[in-house]
Amino acid sequence: MNRDTIIGFILIALVLIGFSWWNQPSAEQVEAARKQDSIAAVMKDQAAKAQKKTDQQVKAALDSAVLSDTTALFHAALQGSSQKVVLKNQKLELTLDTKGGVIRKAVIKDFKSIDDKPDVTLFDEQDQNLNFMLAGKQENIVTGDLYFTPSEQTDSTVTMTATASNGGQVIMRYRLGQDYLLSLSFQTRGLAGLFAPSYKEVEIEWADHCRQQEKGYSFENRYTSIYYKETMGGTDKLSESGDQQENTEEQTDWVAFRNQFFSVALISKDNFAKDAQLTSTVDEKGTGYLKHFNAKMKTAFDPTGQKPSEFEMYIGPNDFRLIKDVEEQSQFGKDLDLEQLVDLGWWLLRWINRWFTLYVFDWLTGFGLNMGIVLILITLLLKAITFPMVKKSYMSSAKMRVLKPKFEEATKQYDKPEDQMKKQQEMMSLYSKYGVSPLSGCLPMLIQMPIWLAMFFFVPNAIQLRGESFLWMADLSTYDPIIEWSKNIWGIGDHLSLTCILFCGAQLLYTYFSMRQQKDQMIGQQAEQMKMMQWMMYIMPLMFFFIFNDYSSGLNFYYFISLLLSAIIMWALRKTTDDEKLLAILEANYQANKNNPKKSSGLAARLEAMQKQAEEMQKQQRRR
Repeated sequence: MNRDTIIGFILIALVLIGFSWWNQPSAEQVEAARKQDSIAAVMKDQAAKAQKKTDQQVKAALDSAVLSDTTALFHAALQGSSQKVVLKNQKLELTLDTKGGVIRKAVIKDFKSIDDKPDVTLFDEQDQNLNFMLAGKQENIVTGDLYFTPSEQTDSTVTMTATASNGGQVIMRYRLGQDYLLSLSFQTRGLAGLFAPSYKEVEIEWADHCRQQEKGYSFENRYTSIYYKETMGGTDKLSESGDQQENTEEQTDWVAFRNQFFSVALISKDNFAKDAQLTSTVDEKGTGYLKHFNAKMKTAFDPTGQKPSEFEMYIGPNDFRLIKDVEEQSQFGKDLDLEQLVDLGWWLLRWINRWFTLYVFDWLTGFGLNMGIVLILITLLLKAITFPMVKKSYMSSAKMRVLKPKFEEATKQYDKPEDQMKKQQEMMSLYSKYGVSPLSGCLPMLIQMPIWLAMFFFVPNAIQLRGESFLWMADLSTYDPIIEWSKNIWGIGDHLSLTCILFCGAQLLYTYFSMRQQKDQMIGQQAEQMKMMQWMMYIMPLMFFFIFNDYSSGLNFYYFISLLLSAIIMWALRKTTDDEKLLAILEANYQANKNNPKKSSGLAARLEAMQKQAEEMQKQQRRR
């Protein structure tokens, strides 16, 4: 990577850091804001309690009015007692409630909870609610208000029925498969006269108070959002940051409430209509929750009762291979693309993770190795693959380094500012005669960048790292604190992560070798500018410390090993490069090309043409 590109990245980082520092509030402002926030929080809490109390009073009054109306079609079904019905297999346990006829609790087995229990409770009756609503000509039907009677009950199936006074029924059938897929059908019988002839849709309200399942609140929140799949398009999601609301523009196959490692997806056989309203609201840290999710959707409904509205629900871990297998069990015959719930990055990065990293990861984990060892082996493999590119990049810099005295001697007469264009042209000519390119070291480094970024997405979303320990790291999926405190300090958070410190230390070491390599090949004013830029380069690890301190120890450990190996490789290449021998080869190239220099090609040729064009424009301006 050339000097100007490096300087550009550094300046961008410095501007961001400087702007953040300049705009940070004073201690007095922080205290005033804290008091104001506390007052606002209290007022908000009081308002929420008052609103809740009002809502409860209104609901109680409405319920009382409905219950007293003995002419209501579902008067008998509005009264009853709540009973629990459990569906279970070896991997999932679902608790249904006869009040509302829907799932109230989901327990995923064989995954430890945040409080070290053997199973993960994804949600319970306080967290999730699913309502089916039908608008009749004179009466509305809301399943959440009805008491259902269970029948045909086994460990994996149950039928919930609410009966009307005219003998009509609202029926919900559940069937739990072998893994994490639940089938659900919704239909009415004997109620066709209740609806208008044009009535063809059932409205669904689905809400979830998403629990915090991992230790790192901020980190888990970055991977918690509402996902949805357009029927004729791809998968999209709401932004993970801040409160969000979005209306879908197309029909959708499914909508999912996803946190970092577990998801609940509701799939419609006949699609959800466009303009579904999706809402995500962030919870404060310390509440035990991450976000409030809400989805208001519509799908096809047959009022005659001949055809049920059919759904499937995926309730399980965000495991790419597992989701692919479960998707094949779907009876809807759709390309659901549910594996998109595992965020493998943007299109190029996802392609790398999908067709390379996943296969390597599966192969290594198949040996039963500790996940920390797997990360080390993946790093070594990537370093082996990219070594030829790294060596090519280094040798390009080494050639520039050994030629530095000759370049300085050949261009020393062009030290004046107005002669810089001539100096560049002279250097381009020398590059051609010596058979070197100043740009040949940049492309290999850029090729490695997507791999780094791909791992940035892969590691935090690899559920196999969840709860796995290695060395001092108790859980590779979250941060590894060496010290913790109660308040957030200077954007660091409430802890110091050892792997983050090691990562930043390795980056300092790598930066030292990189700067040394860059400095040895700079000429004239470039060398002076590089001296001034050195201290800026060392700010980058500090910036990354603030960013990565609450990231997973697995990701920081991978970057630590990767940068440490990069520094060792750079040091080894420096030690094993014979500068005299390399210079002799370049001198031979010079003698061969002195009288018949090779024409520049590619980007170098375009740069040379641009330099000549710029020089010609300067001459024309001076003539004027």
